[in-house]
Amino acid sequence: MLDALIVLGGLAIWLYGLIDCARTEQDVVRNLPKWAWLIIIIFFGFLGAIVWLFVGRPKGVALPKRRVTRMLPPDDNPDFLKKL
Repeated sequence: MLDALIVLGGLAIWLYGLIDCARTEQDVVRNLPKWAWLIIIIFFGFLGAIVWLFVGRPKGVALPKRRVTRMLPPDDNPDFLKKL
């Protein structure tokens, strides 16, 4: 059971590193080009993902936050009220 948990944890870190590297912009990747980091993560698996997270990933750059839009009822929507 513990072996399966360790394997699943390693797989999760590898997938996270692979997806994170693929979604990161080329301009903010550190130390190597993005294509090189992807090859390292694919061929070295878990260790490549760990190296990406500590050495290649941009520092202090967060993913853009999604803007939450809320629906306004017609009597509160200024655009709707202007059309009346």
